[in-house]
Amino acid sequence: MTTQTATRSKTYDMVYIAVFAVLIAICSWISIPTTVPFTLQTFAVFLAVGVLGGKRGSLSVLIYILLGAVGIPVFAGFSGGFGILLGSTGGYIIGFLFSALLMWGMEALLGKKTWVLGLSMVLGLIVCYAIGTVWFMAVYTKNSGPVGLAAVLSWCVIPFIIPDLIKIALALVLSKRFSVILKLN
Repeated sequence: MTTQTATRSKTYDMVYIAVFAVLIAICSWISIPTTVPFTLQTFAVFLAVGVLGGKRGSLSVLIYILLGAVGIPVFAGFSGGFGILLGSTGGYIIGFLFSALLMWGMEALLGKKTWVLGLSMVLGLIVCYAIGTVWFMAVYTKNSGPVGLAAVLSWCVIPFIIPDLIKIALALVLSKRFSVILKLN
């Protein structure tokens, strides 16, 4: 690979990473406000990793989180700032990064087969739910008093399961198509 080709490849990588960080932000703005807002963030996170692969997809998610942490309004409801990450729903945002990292790890271990991507998306969703739920319980308990796991699951997880599985299915289909079109995988 020549120096020019390597430079072009790195430039394309940076552009793709940035485009998908922006896509995650746009999908977070498409929101139905509830205790934990219904958004398309999970769809965009899974699409980013599915299309770009583990490393670039994880970097997109990290950049998205960092943009929000410094105050750029990329989170649901056009919000931003470190306080959002420390708030009751911040664990779900942090969970996106761990989802992406898990997907990257599974890709590294098992390859880029469709079933691996689908399984990694489902496991990534479970990781996001787990981190977000524990975080939500801790923040809620600190601010409002004790809350049971069943209550938090009924507010923050159960209503999202079917919509999130639909988002995974859509992300899986589109990931394979976009990967072929963009010749990334």
